[in-house]
Amino acid sequence: MQTIFIMVKCELGRAYEVADEAVQNIEQVSEVYSISGQYDLMMKCYLTDEQDIGHFVMGVQKLPGVKDTFTLITFKAFS
Repeated sequence: MQTIFIMVKCELGRAYEVADEAVQNIEQVSEVYSISGQYDLMMKCYLTDEQDIGHFVMGVQKLPGVKDTFTLITFKAFS
């Protein structure tokens, strides 16, 4: 299992729509946070080892209202 975070820049006034669409329709998206800074949203996603990260992120980029993304790939979780 691979955990990635995708920061999303949305078209003006569309952040809540994009967040709702991602949570409702992309099963790998576990959480979506509104954030401050250059990006509007941060999505926490769990991918299987067989899933191609690039193709998955391109699917997120095609959501209506998405302008730009920045993806962070995780290595190890500490608890």
